[in-house]
Amino acid sequence: MRLLIVEDEKRLAKVVASGLTAEGYAVDVAHDGEEGLAMARAGTYSVIILDIMLPRMNGYQVCEALRKEGDETPVLMLTAMDGEYDEAEGLDIGADDYLTKPFSFLVLQARIRALLRRRGGGMAPPVWRFGDLTVDPGTRRCSRGGVDIPVTAKEFAVLAFLASRAGEVVSKTEILENVWDFAYDGDVNIVEVYISNLRRKLDAPFRRSAITTLRGAGYRLAADGG
Repeated sequence: MRLLIVEDEKRLAKVVASGLTAEGYAVDVAHDGEEGLAMARAGTYSVIILDIMLPRMNGYQVCEALRKEGDETPVLMLTAMDGEYDEAEGLDIGADDYLTKPFSFLVLQARIRALLRRRGGGMAPPVWRFGDLTVDPGTRRCSRGGVDIPVTAKEFAVLAFLASRAGEVVSKTEILENVWDFAYDGDVNIVEVYISNLRRKLDAPFRRSAITTLRGAGYRLAADGG
C-alpha cells in the first residue's frame, strides 16, 4: 500500500516515513501544500497524511481541492493545534480523521489501519489462498499447509502485491512502483533479491512452486505455479 505524507517538518516527515516503510508501506513525501497536491493528483495512494500548517498551500486547501475533484482517498490531518474549531473545519472539508502533534507512532499506525478498513467498507481485507499457500493482508502473515512462514515487512509487501494480481504476469517495474517509493532510484534488480528470498521461504522447503518467472516479462503467483 502506498502512503503520501505532506509535512513541512522534514525531520518528523523522515522519521514517520522511515517507520512506515519498515512496516512494509511504500511512502512518498512532500514538504509543501502545492507539491503534496500535485503528487496526490499524479499518484494512487491508500491514505494521505496531511499536515495543516504548510507553506504555499495549507492542508485545508489541499484537502478541499482533492474533494472538489472527486478524490476520495482517506485523509488523516495532522496539526500542532488543539481545538475543536480546527478539527471541525478539517472534517467539514472532507478529512477522514484528525491527529494532534505530538503523537505516538503506534497511534498513527492504528489510525491508518482504521482508515484502510473504513475504505474497504468496514470489512476485513480478503485472505488470499493459492493451493496450500495463504496470504493474509489483515494480519500480515503467510502460511503454507498450515505452517506459519516468517517474512520481513518488505517481503510481505512484495508477496501481497503479487497476490493482489494473482494469475497475472507482473513486471519488475510494477512491483517497484507499488512496493517501493517513487524516490527509489537504485537497481531494479532489488526485486529479484526479494523474489529469491520469498522462493527460499515459501517454495523450497515445501518442494512446490507458487512464484514463477516469465523471462523478460516478470513474475506470476498462482497455486503450484498455475
